[in-house]
Amino acid sequence: MAMRRAKISVIGAGNIGGECARSIAMKELGDVVLVDIPNKDKPDLHMPRGKALDLACCGPVESFDARITGTFDYADIKDSDVVIVTAGVPRKPGQSRDDLVSINAGIVKNVAQNIKQHAPNAIVIVVSNPLDAMVYVMWKVTGFPAQRVIGQAGALDVARYKTFLAMELGCSVEDIQGLLLGGHGDDMVPLPRLTSVNGIPIQDLLPAEKIGACVDRAKAGGGEVVKLMGTSAWYAPSAGTIEMVEAIVRDKKRVIPCAAWCENEFGVKAANNGKGLFVGVPCVLGAGGVERVIGFNMTADEKKFMDESISHVKDLIGATVKMFPELA
Repeated sequence: MAMRRAKISVIGAGNIGGECARSIAMKELGDVVLVDIPNKDKPDLHMPRGKALDLACCGPVESFDARITGTFDYADIKDSDVVIVTAGVPRKPGQSRDDLVSINAGIVKNVAQNIKQHAPNAIVIVVSNPLDAMVYVMWKVTGFPAQRVIGQAGALDVARYKTFLAMELGCSVEDIQGLLLGGHGDDMVPLPRLTSVNGIPIQDLLPAEKIGACVDRAKAGGGEVVKLMGTSAWYAPSAGTIEMVEAIVRDKKRVIPCAAWCENEFGVKAANNGKGLFVGVPCVLGAGGVERVIGFNMTADEKKFMDESISHVKDLIGATVKMFPELA
């Protein structure tokens, strides 16, 4: 019997979704299904099918083999191994992530119902913002085991952090190891103590204020792009997403920070009235999704920042449940 290729569906064929589809094809991670909704103002257009066709024609030049399908029909995601969810409206200049909750939770709820119906065995990677709340919505509505619902934020945040450090140091991004935890955006927890350049501690190479400036820039990286372009980033978010997809599809057991379900890890239950939460933590990603969360000893300061981050995620989930009581 011939082995089948992995099937990876991308919900939302906009900038991030399109770039994800391109990377999946280029890396030959599997066949791609691009799903979007019809354009009410231009009913004759079929954007996902157009994108799929355009991408397919890169194959001979870029030397990849992948079936790329564009569709309005969720039935086409049947038997997907991984589903990437980018659906939702992007953040506009001056808009907080919390403002997005009311719009995007409704969209993600609908997407989750369709994934549950058509791809019940898939691992789901959520990219939609506000990230920490949308992962929770996805998990609640699908009813999937928590290790199969993952939020992409840490991979992007760490990439930004490493980029800014490399710019500061004038060295290759490949030689920087680093980690960030906690919520996406302002709530992320920097860990300069665990940052190094080919094993050399970052504190030996840069003064504290320069490291702090790189951390702050990573925290505000998304907002910086929005200010410059008037719309959300897409190249780096999709690259972070595909790093996770590759770890899962190729069962690589990569350690990547992701928004993953935590209970006893990092004191989440203690900080959230005895309940679990999806929080940004280092995870081993493989064929089973989040195969384990990696804990480690934190300093008092790191713990304080992490507790604050957990409490902000808790508030965000509280606000989401208030708007959508059925998600409690």
